[in-house]
Amino acid sequence: MVVYFSATGNSRYCAQMLADRLGDSLTDAFHFIRDGIRPELTSTSPWVFVAPTYSWQMPRLFQEFIRNGGFSGSREAYFVITCGGEAGAADKSLKAICEEKGMAYRGMWEVVMPDNYIIMFKAPKQEEARRMIQVARPVIEAGAEYIRKGESFPDKKKKWMDSLKSGMVNDGFYRFFIKAKGFRVTESCIGCGKCAQSCVLNNIHMEQGKPVWGNTCTQCMACVCGCPVGAIEYGNKTQGKERYQCPPYEG
Repeated sequence: MVVYFSATGNSRYCAQMLADRLGDSLTDAFHFIRDGIRPELTSTSPWVFVAPTYSWQMPRLFQEFIRNGGFSGSREAYFVITCGGEAGAADKSLKAICEEKGMAYRGMWEVVMPDNYIIMFKAPKQEEARRMIQVARPVIEAGAEYIRKGESFPDKKKKWMDSLKSGMVNDGFYRFFIKAKGFRVTESCIGCGKCAQSCVLNNIHMEQGKPVWGNTCTQCMACVCGCPVGAIEYGNKTQGKERYQCPPYEG
Protein backbone atom coordinates (compact mmCIF):
# COMPACT_ATOMS: atom_id res chain seq x y z
CA MET A 1 0.00 0.00 0.00
CA VAL A 2 1.21 3.48 -0.87
CA VAL A 3 0.50 5.94 1.96
CA TYR A 4 1.23 9.62 1.46
CA PHE A 5 1.05 13.15 2.82
CA SER A 6 1.09 16.10 0.43
CA ALA A 7 0.29 19.81 0.76
CA THR A 8 0.83 21.27 -2.70
CA GLY A 9 0.78 18.06 -4.70
CA ASN A 10 4.37 16.90 -5.31
CA SER A 11 4.16 13.89 -3.02
CA ARG A 12 0.61 13.12 -4.15
CA TYR A 13 1.81 13.03 -7.77
CA CYS A 14 4.68 10.76 -6.80
CA ALA A 15 2.43 8.47 -4.73
CA GLN A 16 -0.17 8.23 -7.49
CA MET A 17 2.47 7.31 -10.03
CA LEU A 18 3.98 4.70 -7.73
CA ALA A 19 0.58 3.14 -7.01
CA ASP A 20 -0.17 3.13 -10.73
CA ARG A 21 3.10 1.46 -11.66
CA LEU A 22 2.91 -1.05 -8.82
CA GLY A 23 -0.80 -1.82 -9.23
CA ASP A 24 -1.14 -1.01 -5.55
CA SER A 25 -3.72 0.75 -3.38
CA LEU A 26 -3.34 4.39 -2.35
CA THR A 27 -4.14 6.07 0.98
CA ASP A 28 -4.03 9.80 1.76
CA ALA A 29 -2.99 10.55 5.36
CA PHE A 30 -4.58 14.03 5.32
CA HIS A 31 -7.90 13.28 7.05
CA PHE A 32 -6.32 10.90 9.55
CA ILE A 33 -3.94 13.66 10.64
CA ARG A 34 -6.47 16.50 10.46
CA ASP A 35 -9.20 14.65 12.35
CA GLY A 36 -6.89 12.98 14.87
CA ILE A 37 -7.85 9.47 13.72
CA ARG A 38 -5.43 6.64 14.39
CA PRO A 39 -5.05 4.74 11.10
CA GLU A 40 -5.68 1.01 11.16
CA LEU A 41 -4.43 -0.18 7.79
CA THR A 42 -3.53 -3.59 6.41
CA SER A 43 -1.42 -4.39 3.36
CA THR A 44 -0.11 -7.62 1.89
CA SER A 45 2.28 -5.63 -0.31
CA PRO A 46 5.17 -3.59 1.13
CA TRP A 47 4.37 -0.26 2.75
CA VAL A 48 5.47 2.67 0.64
CA PHE A 49 5.42 5.93 2.62
CA VAL A 50 5.62 9.07 0.48
CA ALA A 51 6.07 12.59 1.85
CA PRO A 52 7.96 15.85 1.24
CA THR A 53 11.01 17.04 3.13
CA TYR A 54 10.76 19.89 5.63
CA SER A 55 14.29 21.10 6.36
CA TRP A 56 15.95 17.80 5.40
CA GLN A 57 13.53 15.57 7.29
CA MET A 58 10.20 13.91 6.65
CA PRO A 59 7.54 16.22 8.17
CA ARG A 60 7.16 15.58 11.89
CA LEU A 61 3.38 15.29 11.59
CA PHE A 62 3.80 12.42 9.09
CA GLN A 63 6.44 10.75 11.22
CA GLU A 64 4.00 10.82 14.15
CA PHE A 65 1.24 9.51 11.88
CA ILE A 66 3.37 6.45 11.16
CA ARG A 67 4.58 6.04 14.74
CA ASN A 68 1.07 6.17 16.17
CA GLY A 69 -0.67 4.22 13.43
CA GLY A 70 -1.59 0.59 13.05
CA PHE A 71 0.07 -0.93 9.99
CA SER A 72 -0.51 -4.67 9.84
CA GLY A 73 0.27 -7.31 7.26
CA SER A 74 3.54 -6.60 5.48
CA ARG A 75 6.48 -5.67 7.69
CA GLU A 76 8.52 -4.10 4.87
CA ALA A 77 8.69 -0.30 4.59
CA TYR A 78 9.99 1.82 1.73
CA PHE A 79 10.23 5.62 2.02
CA VAL A 80 10.00 7.93 -0.97
CA ILE A 81 10.88 11.56 -0.26
CA THR A 82 10.15 14.52 -2.53
CA CYS A 83 12.53 17.43 -2.11
CA GLY A 84 13.72 20.64 -3.69
CA GLY A 85 17.32 19.44 -3.74
CA GLU A 86 18.20 16.58 -1.41
CA ALA A 87 16.99 15.00 1.83
CA GLY A 88 20.15 15.14 3.91
CA ALA A 89 20.32 12.38 6.51
CA ALA A 90 16.55 11.94 6.81
CA ASP A 91 17.04 8.19 6.59
CA LYS A 92 18.32 8.05 10.19
CA SER A 93 14.92 8.97 11.64
CA LEU A 94 13.14 6.68 9.18
CA LYS A 95 15.25 3.73 10.31
CA ALA A 96 14.37 4.59 13.92
CA ILE A 97 10.66 4.60 13.09
CA CYS A 98 10.95 1.17 11.49
CA GLU A 99 12.76 -0.16 14.53
CA GLU A 100 9.98 1.16 16.79
CA LYS A 101 7.28 -0.35 14.57
CA GLY A 102 8.98 -3.69 14.05
CA MET A 103 9.28 -3.05 10.33
CA ALA A 104 12.11 -3.90 7.96
CA TYR A 105 13.58 -0.66 6.63
CA ARG A 106 13.99 -0.98 2.84
CA GLY A 107 15.56 2.39 2.16
CA MET A 108 14.87 6.00 1.22
CA TRP A 109 14.43 7.20 -2.36
CA GLU A 110 14.79 10.89 -3.22
CA VAL A 111 12.72 12.54 -5.96
CA VAL A 112 13.57 16.16 -6.79
CA MET A 113 10.42 18.17 -7.50
CA PRO A 114 9.63 21.92 -7.78
CA ASP A 115 10.14 23.85 -4.54
CA ASN A 116 7.00 25.22 -2.88
CA TYR A 117 8.48 26.80 0.26
CA ILE A 118 8.13 30.35 -0.97
CA ILE A 119 8.64 31.87 2.48
CA MET A 120 12.37 31.33 1.91
CA PHE A 121 12.70 30.39 -1.76
CA LYS A 122 11.17 31.10 -5.14
CA ALA A 123 8.90 28.58 -6.80
CA PRO A 124 9.64 27.89 -10.47
CA LYS A 125 7.49 29.32 -13.22
CA GLN A 126 4.84 26.95 -14.56
CA GLU A 127 6.83 25.88 -17.63
CA GLU A 128 9.95 25.17 -15.60
CA ALA A 129 7.90 23.28 -13.00
CA ARG A 130 6.45 21.02 -15.68
CA ARG A 131 9.93 20.37 -17.05
CA MET A 132 11.14 19.39 -13.57
CA ILE A 133 8.24 17.01 -13.14
CA GLN A 134 9.04 15.33 -16.45
CA VAL A 135 12.64 14.90 -15.30
CA ALA A 136 11.35 13.38 -12.04
CA ARG A 137 9.16 10.77 -13.72
CA PRO A 138 11.97 8.32 -14.66
CA VAL A 139 13.31 8.68 -11.10
CA ILE A 140 9.90 7.63 -9.76
CA GLU A 141 9.84 4.79 -12.31
CA ALA A 142 13.24 3.60 -11.09
CA GLY A 143 12.03 3.65 -7.49
CA ALA A 144 8.97 1.62 -8.44
CA GLU A 145 11.19 -0.94 -10.11
CA TYR A 146 13.17 -1.54 -6.92
CA ILE A 147 9.92 -2.06 -5.01
CA ARG A 148 8.48 -4.30 -7.70
CA LYS A 149 11.57 -6.53 -7.56
CA GLY A 150 11.52 -6.61 -3.76
CA GLU A 151 14.95 -4.98 -3.61
CA SER A 152 15.99 -2.37 -1.07
CA PHE A 153 16.73 1.14 -2.30
CA PRO A 154 20.50 1.73 -2.54
CA ASP A 155 22.04 3.48 0.44
CA LYS A 156 22.33 7.24 0.03
CA LYS A 157 25.89 8.53 -0.11
CA LYS A 158 26.29 10.95 2.77
CA LYS A 159 27.95 14.34 2.64
CA TRP A 160 29.64 15.77 5.71
CA MET A 161 26.85 18.33 6.24
CA ASP A 162 23.91 15.93 5.94
CA SER A 163 23.68 14.94 9.60
CA LEU A 164 23.93 18.58 10.66
CA LYS A 165 21.15 19.61 8.24
CA SER A 166 18.77 16.86 9.34
CA GLY A 167 19.70 17.31 13.00
CA MET A 168 20.53 20.72 14.45
CA VAL A 169 19.31 22.71 11.45
CA ASN A 170 15.99 20.86 11.40
CA ASP A 171 15.56 21.40 15.15
CA GLY A 172 16.27 25.11 14.74
CA PHE A 173 13.91 25.35 11.78
CA TYR A 174 10.99 24.02 13.82
CA ARG A 175 11.91 26.04 16.89
CA PHE A 176 12.54 29.44 15.31
CA PHE A 177 10.89 29.52 11.88
CA ILE A 178 7.74 27.39 11.93
CA LYS A 179 5.27 30.00 13.12
CA ALA A 180 1.69 30.84 12.17
CA LYS A 181 1.67 34.48 13.27
CA GLY A 182 3.07 35.78 9.97
CA PHE A 183 0.11 34.76 7.83
CA ARG A 184 -2.27 37.47 6.62
CA VAL A 185 -4.95 37.87 4.00
CA THR A 186 -5.23 40.74 1.52
CA GLU A 187 -8.31 42.57 0.30
CA SER A 188 -8.52 40.30 -2.73
CA CYS A 189 -9.77 37.41 -0.52
CA ILE A 190 -13.11 36.07 -1.81
CA GLY A 191 -13.97 34.15 1.37
CA CYS A 192 -14.11 30.77 -0.34
CA GLY A 193 -12.72 28.93 2.71
CA LYS A 194 -10.40 26.75 0.64
CA CYS A 195 -7.48 27.65 2.90
CA ALA A 196 -9.33 26.37 5.98
CA GLN A 197 -10.30 23.18 4.17
CA SER A 198 -6.70 22.54 3.08
CA CYS A 199 -5.08 23.00 6.51
CA VAL A 200 -3.90 19.60 7.71
CA LEU A 201 -3.62 20.83 11.30
CA ASN A 202 -7.08 22.43 11.30
CA ASN A 203 -5.37 25.70 12.21
CA ILE A 204 -7.48 28.04 10.05
CA HIS A 205 -11.08 29.04 10.67
CA MET A 206 -13.28 31.60 8.96
CA GLU A 207 -14.53 34.73 10.71
CA GLN A 208 -16.83 37.10 8.83
CA GLY A 209 -15.78 35.47 5.59
CA LYS A 210 -12.03 35.82 6.19
CA PRO A 211 -9.45 33.25 7.35
CA VAL A 212 -7.96 33.49 10.82
CA TRP A 213 -4.88 31.49 11.82
CA GLY A 214 -4.37 29.78 15.16
CA ASN A 215 -1.03 28.96 16.78
CA THR A 216 -0.42 25.53 15.24
CA CYS A 217 1.30 25.40 11.89
CA THR A 218 3.73 23.26 9.94
CA GLN A 219 4.19 25.77 7.10
CA CYS A 220 3.19 23.24 4.46
CA MET A 221 2.20 26.12 2.13
CA ALA A 222 -1.18 24.57 1.29
CA CYS A 223 -3.05 27.75 2.22
CA VAL A 224 -0.66 30.16 0.49
CA CYS A 225 -0.18 28.18 -2.71
CA GLY A 226 -3.74 26.87 -2.86
CA CYS A 227 -5.55 30.21 -2.64
CA PRO A 228 -7.39 30.62 -5.98
CA VAL A 229 -6.81 34.39 -6.01
CA GLY A 230 -3.38 34.56 -4.35
CA ALA A 231 -4.75 36.50 -1.39
CA ILE A 232 -2.64 34.89 1.36
CA GLU A 233 0.77 36.25 2.27
CA TYR A 234 3.34 35.47 4.93
CA GLY A 235 4.47 38.88 6.06
CA ASN A 236 6.27 40.41 3.09
CA LYS A 237 8.29 37.28 2.36
CA THR A 238 5.86 35.86 -0.20
CA GLN A 239 4.86 39.08 -1.92
CA GLY A 240 5.28 38.99 -5.68
CA LYS A 241 6.39 35.36 -5.66
CA GLU A 242 5.05 32.63 -7.92
CA ARG A 243 2.62 30.24 -6.23
CA TYR A 244 3.12 26.54 -6.91
CA GLN A 245 0.77 23.59 -7.04
CA CYS A 246 1.70 20.36 -8.75
CA PRO A 247 -0.43 19.59 -11.80
CA PRO A 248 -2.62 16.47 -11.60
CA TYR A 249 -1.09 13.08 -12.33
CA GLU A 250 -2.35 11.81 -15.66
CA GLY A 251 -0.57 8.51 -16.04
